[in-house]
Amino acid sequence: MLWAARMAEQQDTGVPWIMCQQADAPGVIINTCNGFYCDWFKPNNNFKPTMWTENWTGWFHNFGAATPHRPVEDIAFATARFFEKGGSFVNYYMYFGGTNFGRTASGPFLGTSYDYDAPIDEYGLLHQPKWGHLADLHSAVRLCEPAMTLIDPVYQYLGKNLEGHVYQVLGKQNQTSSGLCCAFLANFDIAQDANVTFQGNIFSLPAWSVSILPDCKHVAFNTAKVAAQTSVTAIRPSSQPNSIQNWESYQEPVGLWDNKTIFVNSLLEQITTTLDTSDYLWYTTSVKISAEDLLGNAKQQLAINSTKYALQIYINGDFSGKHTLANSGLSVAQSINLIVGRNEIALLSMTVGLQDGGYRFDMESAGLSGSIKLTGLRSGDRELSTQQWRYQVGLKGESLKIYTQQGANFVQWKSALPPPWTGYLSWYKASFATPSGSDPVAIYFGSMGKGQAWVNGNSLGRFWSSFLITETDCSQTCDYRGTFTQSKCLTDCGQQSQQWYHIPREWLQPNQNLLVVFDELGGDVSKIYVATKTVDTICANVLQSYPPRVNAWPKFQATRQKLLLIPEAKLECPDNQLISSIKFASFGNPQGRCQAFQQGDCHATNSLDIVKKRCIGKKTCSISVSSTTFGVEPCAGVSKSLAVEAHCQPFLSATL
Repeated sequence: MLWAARMAEQQDTGVPWIMCQQADAPGVIINTCNGFYCDWFKPNNNFKPTMWTENWTGWFHNFGAATPHRPVEDIAFATARFFEKGGSFVNYYMYFGGTNFGRTASGPFLGTSYDYDAPIDEYGLLHQPKWGHLADLHSAVRLCEPAMTLIDPVYQYLGKNLEGHVYQVLGKQNQTSSGLCCAFLANFDIAQDANVTFQGNIFSLPAWSVSILPDCKHVAFNTAKVAAQTSVTAIRPSSQPNSIQNWESYQEPVGLWDNKTIFVNSLLEQITTTLDTSDYLWYTTSVKISAEDLLGNAKQQLAINSTKYALQIYINGDFSGKHTLANSGLSVAQSINLIVGRNEIALLSMTVGLQDGGYRFDMESAGLSGSIKLTGLRSGDRELSTQQWRYQVGLKGESLKIYTQQGANFVQWKSALPPPWTGYLSWYKASFATPSGSDPVAIYFGSMGKGQAWVNGNSLGRFWSSFLITETDCSQTCDYRGTFTQSKCLTDCGQQSQQWYHIPREWLQPNQNLLVVFDELGGDVSKIYVATKTVDTICANVLQSYPPRVNAWPKFQATRQKLLLIPEAKLECPDNQLISSIKFASFGNPQGRCQAFQQGDCHATNSLDIVKKRCIGKKTCSISVSSTTFGVEPCAGVSKSLAVEAHCQPFLSATL
């Protein structure tokens, strides 16, 4: 690392270099922070700026693991704390994650989706309220820029687990303020809300939150008060009936399929053998078995000392067993059926993404290692690892590229049999029409086992739908308060790992799109279907105690009109969609959450009519959360909120 740093400096580019998570970065190279929280971080020299190069907005999706979610209140809290203490730069990892197309997913076992619970989801749709709340946060920080870029913050103790940091530019005598003042007030208690006194005013601070005061008097933003809308996406099946048609199949041969084989009297490590050109490596050998070997009641087994990451065992061309193994490798004892005479053993070893970080990750191995023994023979156990093994890199279908229009002609396809399909190592192909419209396209593989898929020759990535998530620590709700870890807010326990896969529209043509699926385990291709993903429902739930929308601040600072500090509920449909209906609206004390709102015992009866009039037929609408808007004062003296659930439809549907 030091060599690389010195080499970079010697290029004399005139551009600053950074090294993330390298505390001893030398010279002018800037060491930076990565993590869920970086408010504690300081560079190794005070002339270097404090930079946060990876602010983790979520976490990776792994096959067989529950899906993690990082609450936006916690991300906003962490980011505000960083700027509060003098941070100068933050970069989100990820703001848009996208998809691990092809074999680019690392791992092992990293999923094809790289959604990462990011502010923009895998399909390019805004992930609300995460996107909107972070946008509001940065708008508030930007209001503080004039002071923050001129002076360092001054710490103020405000109580137990309470503190403030003030950026204030003073006049010539160090007494008269120049008018530039910005304050960050923090409550880092994980349970107790608090009222704090700051410069003669009282401010309410929810637990685990930061308030930003661009003028040191009025709150423009609080990290725990989410005024941004919630957007709920929906999967809509293609409007084309029977869009996937004419399924055909091809059976991948077991074991060696051409003469480009390797002969070695030992077990080879997989990655250095395949050079990562394929997930697959065949280990094949043969053994001669006498009638005497099979006498007695002992059951013959193939004992493999260590293998990773997935394995299928074939004896004389017949499937004998499959194993999914831990990262560190695992021993296998598979019962097998042998015949008198020559027996062919074919072991298909599979990687599921390669290690891409950590200590000596480049030395990580895969495939079979240690010893392989044949046990249960009357003549005694037989060591196989030192006899001759023949190796075949990859699959025949891969080599011929039968997932392309040209390559598909190189093998004999046959009409697929009626479902269910259960054949191992099976290729399937069909064609489909592109869904109409401009919404992102998705394809359902929940009925399949484990394998890969291609559309018009482009690889969608790996799927492993049969890998069920065994974790049980999932919840419908998540408390944002307290330190976040990737195991904190989990969903999808007991479900399949990943069922939906993204097809970029750029890969598609109007009709006759070639879909090719390779399934190692067998699955039901008749249940695969193409759909689109779109925002279907949008909700807002804004309290009167919330700060105003940040975009009201410039006008407020110019006029100092208190009326401009009333919070708003803002709803917005995606491009080419309008608000078609209002399912719920209540100004008062509504209960519940988006898609499960209920009226409380305080409710303005004209709420629904007012919101319908303001919003239906529009792409976006805003409603002030005040009694003036609704012309009534339900439950006088009680702080109220406005909850709304609306539905979006494509432009023509919404206006019919």
